Amino acid sequence: MIAARSAALLCAAVAAVPLAAQSSAPARHATGQALHAQVAAMDRAMKPGQGFAYQPLVEADGQIAALEIWKAPGRPAVHPDDAEYVMVVDGAGEMISGGSLVDAKTTRADLIEGSRIAGGTTQPLKTGDVFLVPAGVPHWFGIRGPRLVLLGTKIRTHR
Repeated sequence: MIAARSAALLCAAVAAVPLAAQSSAPARHATGQALHAQVAAMDRAMKPGQGFAYQPLVEADGQIAALEIWKAPGRPAVHPDDAEYVMVVDGAGEMISGGSLVDAKTTRADLIEGSRIAGGTTQPLKTGDVFLVPAGVPHWFGIRGPRLVLLGTKIRTHR
């Protein structure tokens, strides 16, 4: 009875969405083969001493799922209005998140960087791991080995 009622409510909600708000466009898609080919191309294009590379993989409605290659750690960061959903594609490392950003400076409207994180929690990262950093939470990635490859997207949480 509850399942039937839930299904009826869902159908009513979907039917209430104006046709203009719906789209017949397909989802954006990248195969595993395309993902790995793009990682290889990005890796080849990196110059000696370059610690970071970023390239969009798929885009839709202003949202981007992008590949990041980290060969050296960056600065601890906070994205005030964006959560960050990430999957480790290759490599290993660690993430420190939570706590407080020390020596925080706004570098862009969507990015605050600092010198370190005080009181954060350390989590090891390996291929296949998935994590979600809430908006406003300090985070930092360390690298174990030659590189850490991430596939991530920012999720706007505040307008």
